[in-house]
Amino acid sequence: AALKGGLRFQVAAALKEGHVTPTELCQSCLSLVKSTKFLNAYITIAEETALKQAEESEKRYKRGQPLGVLDGIPIAVKDNFNTAGIETTCASNMLKGYISPYNATVVQKLLDQGAVLLGKTNLDEFAMGSGSTDGVFGPVRNPWSYSRQYKEKSVPKSHSEDKESNWVITGGSSGGSAAAVSSFTCFAALGSDTGGSTRNPAAHCGVVGLKPTYGLISRHGLIPLVNSMDVPGILTRCVDDAAVMLGSLAGHDPKDSTTVQDSFKPFELPNLTDVSKLSIGIPKEYHAPGLSSEILALWSKAADLFKNAGAKVIEVSLPHTRYSIVCYHVLCTAEVASNMARFDGLEYGHRSDMNKSTESMYAATRREGFNDVVRGRILSGNYFLLKENYENYFIKAQKVRRLIANDFVKVFRSGVDVLLTPTTLSDAVPYMEFIKEDNRTRSAQDDILTQAANMAGLPAINVPTALSERGLPVGLQFIGRSFQEKQLLTVAKWFEKQVKFPMIQLEEVKRHDHSVFQHQKSASFS
Repeated sequence: AALKGGLRFQVAAALKEGHVTPTELCQSCLSLVKSTKFLNAYITIAEETALKQAEESEKRYKRGQPLGVLDGIPIAVKDNFNTAGIETTCASNMLKGYISPYNATVVQKLLDQGAVLLGKTNLDEFAMGSGSTDGVFGPVRNPWSYSRQYKEKSVPKSHSEDKESNWVITGGSSGGSAAAVSSFTCFAALGSDTGGSTRNPAAHCGVVGLKPTYGLISRHGLIPLVNSMDVPGILTRCVDDAAVMLGSLAGHDPKDSTTVQDSFKPFELPNLTDVSKLSIGIPKEYHAPGLSSEILALWSKAADLFKNAGAKVIEVSLPHTRYSIVCYHVLCTAEVASNMARFDGLEYGHRSDMNKSTESMYAATRREGFNDVVRGRILSGNYFLLKENYENYFIKAQKVRRLIANDFVKVFRSGVDVLLTPTTLSDAVPYMEFIKEDNRTRSAQDDILTQAANMAGLPAINVPTALSERGLPVGLQFIGRSFQEKQLLTVAKWFEKQVKFPMIQLEEVKRHDHSVFQHQKSASFS
């Protein structure tokens, strides 16, 4: 029962009252991690460390001095956050075997509050991708591929196709973290969000994915992709739990100059009963090419839900949205090219045996260490940053980015409280279909509805909404005003309560393990 509980009201209470011990909880989660190994959600399982942390937590509970709501709670961390004593690989040959001497600030904050770190989760190499399929450790499988809901709806073309090629992707790049939360192996996980990398997999895996306002949570120790857009993301099974995690992580960090100076007060989400004072904006530009009719219908239904409850629902315009994906591509690759320069084989990570010259060693190291996707983005970024191209591409993209951010400012100044949009164009696609297109094409399609919030630095959250006709999760996105996470999460919680997202009925595949397990979850389990 504890595995299904919400952090604040059920799990923390069960631990406090001694119904379950941190060690028992940790062992249950570790056992599930092992039995769902075929999902490939984890790169590293820190069993020994986790059990030691659980033991320490147990001592605190026995003394009646738990450190807070997260004490004894098993969590997972995306493998692009530095963790002292535990390998950090970014799912790349470049960092295989690298052990950081320090913890990322967010990891340290969780450990300081007694959280139990189960392990590091899988991702696209250096978080470049939207499927969690391009890492060196192989693709992550969506737990919903093995759910009763999906199996009942999916009709395989042939018996042999059924088992192996019918599984669907998690989305990315934080697919490992989303799969870990969705399959009950942990209660919450950290992802990173540069253009939608937390919200996209959250939508495909039927979990809550929160991208906070840029500067609210420290990036120190998050291996950078795009410094001006990266934000640590939060993945949980309900909105209340996302608020608990945010309260533990937010606030100024002297090690990250981009964090806000103002102190952050953790909050408990109120139960909203009256939405009549709310103004919900529906941006017409988010009716993007490729948006499935199913998601369009769901988006429309959600707008009606607010309208019927008394909220003001108005169509708004964000005119520069249509330029945002191109603008994002230029800025993203330019910053990637700059950030990846540190991986030269000299200070840390992989070093080639090529020793003809320093230059040949650099070149061979980067050729061997990075995959095609990373090398392609470095090439694009360096092209945009060439002296003759800098003004035409990079500077122009920065100007367009400002226009995109201003669109949001105007809409929120007009009285709109929260924007409601789709998170993804469709439900999760089968892996074999996903890999038919290259990473860049896929990322451009999959980030189209999410990356504008990163360009503007705004908070956004995916809320699991319904199951598609194929029995797979579909989520909707709420975008809020800068630093107004409490309002955004309160609206998201109300919506979550109304939609009552169905339970996942996970069936272990006998081929992968001898036992068959079933777990259930409800969206509003807190």
